[in-house]
Amino acid sequence: MGQAEEVFGRLRANAPSLARAGAGPRAARIEALMRALLDRKEKAYEAGRAEMGLSETDVIGQLIIIKAEADFALKNLHAWVKPQRVKNSIMMLGKRAWIQYEPKGVVLNLSTWNAPLAIGLVPAIAAIAAGNAVLLKPSELAPISASLLREIVSAAMPDNEFAVLEGGPEVAEALLALPFNHIYYTGGQRVGRIVMRAAAVHFASVTLEMGGKNPVFVDISADIEDAARKIAWGRLANAGQVCVAPDYALVQRAAVPRFIDAITAEIPRMYNADGQGYDKSPDFPRLINQAHFARVQGLIDDARARGARIVLGGTGDPAARFIPPTVLTDVTDDMRVMQEEIFGPVLPVLPYDDLQTALAGVRAGQKPLALYIYARDRAMIHAVLAGTSAGSTVINHNLVQSGTNPNLPFGGVNASGMGRVGGHRGFIEFSNARSVVEETRAAAGLTPLPPFDAKTRAMMAAMLGRSTVVPAPIIAAIETVLQVRAALRR
Repeated sequence: MGQAEEVFGRLRANAPSLARAGAGPRAARIEALMRALLDRKEKAYEAGRAEMGLSETDVIGQLIIIKAEADFALKNLHAWVKPQRVKNSIMMLGKRAWIQYEPKGVVLNLSTWNAPLAIGLVPAIAAIAAGNAVLLKPSELAPISASLLREIVSAAMPDNEFAVLEGGPEVAEALLALPFNHIYYTGGQRVGRIVMRAAAVHFASVTLEMGGKNPVFVDISADIEDAARKIAWGRLANAGQVCVAPDYALVQRAAVPRFIDAITAEIPRMYNADGQGYDKSPDFPRLINQAHFARVQGLIDDARARGARIVLGGTGDPAARFIPPTVLTDVTDDMRVMQEEIFGPVLPVLPYDDLQTALAGVRAGQKPLALYIYARDRAMIHAVLAGTSAGSTVINHNLVQSGTNPNLPFGGVNASGMGRVGGHRGFIEFSNARSVVEETRAAAGLTPLPPFDAKTRAMMAAMLGRSTVVPAPIIAAIETVLQVRAALRR
């Protein structure tokens, strides 16, 4: 038996015990996880700095996202685990009905490297809150963070409750062959398809977060300078290695010159204020590895060769895995930069004349994880919302929808992902919503059973000609009569 099977076996054997545990023990596990994480925050800073050149502030941002998810779960967990009573219908008179949320069992989280602590632990918090056993396989592209995650989890709870298994694709392949009850995956579409095929073998449910080409619309009615400042930050945060980053800007043609002037002024103001160079900025990270550098630099070089104009940046340093903030114009659809998710500090700017044509172009592609709108014109805003589909949308800002409000569900659509996490939605994602109906004495004799008499047949046929939705007060009044009748029969 391999290591993957051994770890999975321990988790599966303990899953029934975890399922029986109430809100108190689940909360204790989340609290222990947070203590172990925050006790090692200095190691987290070191890992981020070593792997991607992240500043302490960048890593603190990840820790805040994790803490916010944990705090929200701890505050609401006792309410979430309680059976949720549901209202009766006319066809369930006299019965009691409720939803009982039960854990799915053993959850596999295949996480990625661009925010390894948050992507590793935020889904785990929701899965633990729902009462599951969890196995986390961190990305091998961020090995220091992966080892730190294993240390954190090992300090917080035994490996038959939450385990971390490090390794490369061969480990992921071995894990996907096992009968997990739910698989949470963050990454690209190629592996996403592999995950879905593997899950289908065991009928495991899946949550997929796969990013995509996220458009940002800039209307002439927008505050152009404000839009340029925020889009620059959104595109360049984490050196562009953010799943919800704006991938390309669709700017109304009359606003293009102002937008280009503004963004090429705002970028150096944020990341080269002292004139020492973007590579000296403490707030501008590096790409994760040489292969990713080569891919992003290749996108720029392909665009340049096909006629794109580079108005800022363009050439990086492979030894340092550094690509400067890059802005492209004169971009065409045949360029690779418009065919692939960029996941780097590169922003193509495309003009549009007719909004409906621009919307049709977005619809022709895959549905994005995020879509952004900068405008003051409410008609334009409504037209974009009505004319597109996306996992999330922000108006007059970007990136702020992810990890900032646990009341907002987060996820993609079709090619950009499926399923939702965040706060209560995460708890539901990792739970089976079990419907429970109890027959009471008041319901005695109300369910028609064969042989059906003429009166019953006529009554059921009549229901096809009227609404089956009966106002709640009427149902309540009928049930009161049924309860009184049941009491008199005793």
